[in-house]
Amino acid sequence: MNKLYIGNLNENVTAEDLVKTFEDHKIPYSGQFLMKTGYAFVDCPDDQWAMKAIETFSGKVELHGKRIEVEHSVPKKQRTRKLQIRNIPPHLQWEVLDGLLAQYGTVENCEQVNTESETAVVNVTYGTREQARHADEVPLKILAHNNFVGRLIGKEGRNLKKVEQDTDTKITISPLQDLTLYNPERTITVKGAIEACCLAEQEIMKKVREAYDNDIAAMNQQTHLIPGLNLGALGLFPPSSSLPPPPPGNPGVGAPYGSFGAPEQETVHVYIPAQAVGAIIGKKGQHIKQLSRFAGASIKIAPAETPDSKMRMVIVTGPPEAQFKAQGRIYGKLKEENFFGPKEEVKLETHIKVAAAAAGRVIGKGGKTVNELQNLTAAEVVVPREQTPDEQDQVIVKIIGHFYASQLAQRKIRDILTQVKQQQKGGMGGPPGPHPQNLSELGPHQGMPQEPRRK
Repeated sequence: MNKLYIGNLNENVTAEDLVKTFEDHKIPYSGQFLMKTGYAFVDCPDDQWAMKAIETFSGKVELHGKRIEVEHSVPKKQRTRKLQIRNIPPHLQWEVLDGLLAQYGTVENCEQVNTESETAVVNVTYGTREQARHADEVPLKILAHNNFVGRLIGKEGRNLKKVEQDTDTKITISPLQDLTLYNPERTITVKGAIEACCLAEQEIMKKVREAYDNDIAAMNQQTHLIPGLNLGALGLFPPSSSLPPPPPGNPGVGAPYGSFGAPEQETVHVYIPAQAVGAIIGKKGQHIKQLSRFAGASIKIAPAETPDSKMRMVIVTGPPEAQFKAQGRIYGKLKEENFFGPKEEVKLETHIKVAAAAAGRVIGKGGKTVNELQNLTAAEVVVPREQTPDEQDQVIVKIIGHFYASQLAQRKIRDILTQVKQQQKGGMGGPPGPHPQNLSELGPHQGMPQEPRRK
């Protein structure tokens, strides 16, 4: 097959333009260019030169503002039964391609055309015209963990739109309502010509892999923050993630909670953007119910303080591991739903209440303990001055930071409060101040933090 069809031509393109294009790229041809409105035909000396022309020109060369398409010219009798598939990536198994083609009917012939490029070209002939017509667009379905889908979509859908534009495909993603605790994956459906779907798959998997690698790198850096906690069991990452091994040593030593019996119930107030409340609740409250069951915690959204409040309070009640799971999913949800940009770190403000008598221990002498907490955790920890204790004689400690920083700060503050309780039970109560053994590993002293302003 050495006769070429040249399509997607601007109406102003002339035979002279095509002659110059072929000569500039040193592609020989025989005879003259047969010009039609929007397309043309020409003969090549042999099939090898025809294939070279297809590889050189199709979708790569622009004439008068339009990229031309070049392919074999198929006789009219075969045209509706025959397809040509180009740009098949080397990693695509032929069994997969055969399976896709067979979905649409009987394949009479599937011929691979040898090329010098890495991508393959095949000519496919179907039994009927109708089968060939349906096979021209093959839907490709890709499963991806929900944690990565938000970054694939990008802010305002920009990443996904770019993939669609670059590959000439239509991409849809299954709704969040289809997710369950047992199936955290979303279905990405790509529609288009087979070669376009192959290109889209490469781009999609590249972005998903980047998101996966970034998450694993962050987890490897932060896994030591909460010793003894099995990050792999929390559902924050796909089950196939290469989770880092637990820290060496006796698992019973240094366990952050469990040393004094069953873990206590904790209440943490997490502040999220008001516009994100719907995403946390989900359709008919499904998401917040699933999240509550998954984490083993009570999760409630407090009413807005004022009609124009920019932030809303999420009340999470449960033991330490439940707090980790629930808060982790809340942080992740805000990232997935693009309430933060793709390169923007999710930082939230959380409040925990402590006994007014123990607040001094959190602050430390001259603010030393609270500053050391900030050095260790990378979170901003603030005990606002001149607070009025509530009816339970408690005051608020504010923690602002990314998820792992916030979790470590919460755990360290709980450790301080636990030690205060133990001293009180043992009759060792004394004036508030930093415990000499509690924060011996913390970093250098810094100035007293100022209370942050919420926008």
